[in-house]
Amino acid sequence: VLYLLCLTIVTACFTLKPNLLIEEYACLQFTDVGSAFSQVSLQFDSYSDGLFYHICGGTIIDSFHILTAAHCILSMDAHLYRAVVGEHNLYEYDGSEEFLPVERIVVHPGWNGDLAKGNDIAILRLASPVYDNGYVAIANLPYPDQTLPHGFTCYITGWGLMDFGGSIPAILQESPINVVEHSVCSQPEWWGSIALKTMVCAGGDGIISGCQGDSGGPLNCFTDGAWRVHGVVSYGPSGRCNQVKKPTVFTRVSSFQDWMYSVRPSPLSHVSKTVTTFLLLSFLLFCLLGYFRLIADSISPLHSQIKLKCFQICCV
Repeated sequence: VLYLLCLTIVTACFTLKPNLLIEEYACLQFTDVGSAFSQVSLQFDSYSDGLFYHICGGTIIDSFHILTAAHCILSMDAHLYRAVVGEHNLYEYDGSEEFLPVERIVVHPGWNGDLAKGNDIAILRLASPVYDNGYVAIANLPYPDQTLPHGFTCYITGWGLMDFGGSIPAILQESPINVVEHSVCSQPEWWGSIALKTMVCAGGDGIISGCQGDSGGPLNCFTDGAWRVHGVVSYGPSGRCNQVKKPTVFTRVSSFQDWMYSVRPSPLSHVSKTVTTFLLLSFLLFCLLGYFRLIADSISPLHSQIKLKCFQICCV
């Protein structure tokens, strides 16, 4: 019997498994700035003592929001999480990091804790925005319902385990990984019926795979002239992570575009609020100026009464 394995660093969830993401970033260099620089280390404070540790990956999808896997959410208490962006070495301060507290957690309503049922996706709202310090970038998203052809080469990134029974690596890792189309991945000797169309399979060659600690991280693919985050690391096989015909399975981002936009305010909404606030403040300022002019005016009582009426109409 083959059991699913969530790829989160939580000892209660699994026994430790290997990972063959063996190529290192050199100072977070990647094929394109918009892919590697959008990587996030999602960290958790399990004892509320201010000590955070890496549990999952994530992706910056706008200045206030992080995309990750639903199974990475161990508690709905947002204050127990922080997102570290611009990270390279988990165990050293590089000077490029930003440590951002989480303000709100939104898990997909279809997530029920069963990896085989899908909907393994969540969005974190940050308490403060990501600052463009030259080491971070917002990821591009795929087009709605966009799929990838069989054998298409993407890149998996993260701080997942590299050795059987080992620990997470200090340095952010990356490796090319080939897409396995749904018609293949859903065959009985592969993942069968639990490989849903809302998922992306990649790997399965027995060499490259995601592993514990990679959960929630991106599957970056160069499509339509840009690097785009096409997947969110969800699960792999129990036992060795890099098994033949058991590829790493990702939540397909293009299948959840409508939901993602529904939980993230449109950029235009911020503009609308700003304009409304400006108009309201301008109106109040106009009323105040009229009031002070009325007080300072020493003209006839009749004229003052007319101005008072105008002021009452304006401000009431």
